[in-house]
Amino acid sequence: MYKVADCSLSTCPNGGFMKVGFGCDHAAIDLKNELIKYMTEKGYECVDYGTNYDENGEIIKCDYPDKGHEVGRAVANGDVDYAVLMCGTGIGISMAANKIKGVRAAVCSEPYSAMMTKKHNDSNIIAFGARVVGDELAKMILDAFFDAEFEGGRHKRRVDLIED
Repeated sequence: MYKVADCSLSTCPNGGFMKVGFGCDHAAIDLKNELIKYMTEKGYECVDYGTNYDENGEIIKCDYPDKGHEVGRAVANGDVDYAVLMCGTGIGISMAANKIKGVRAAVCSEPYSAMMTKKHNDSNIIAFGARVVGDELAKMILDAFFDAEFEGGRHKRRVDLIED
């Protein structure tokens, strides 16, 4: 598991070790699997919520709202610290996740927005589209998101307004 520098219990509920959930619909299986491999190699504990291929190598079809809700609940319940969601564009799956109280999911197609949503919005889910970003850009987005820390201060008040 990955030990986060200067991680407090409020940002890492499991004592400072980062546990990241991954979920996608059938449009993003290959990207999800590539990113799980990437993040595992970096030392993160990764939980795969699917979807995947069946034993015959066929895609297991699913609806992105179901995956968004499932992974959003995992974040809200503290089963994972953060999550990564993917569908064709990232939009639908993030909208579904944001219906869960306590979830702050943001769609980001480049690293700057990924960094800023963590710093200013304390986002706990990053989402993007497999049809929008490639493997290497997706890795850069994840690095920007997971390397950033919530700044608190005036941003905490605004996050509290979102939560209310």
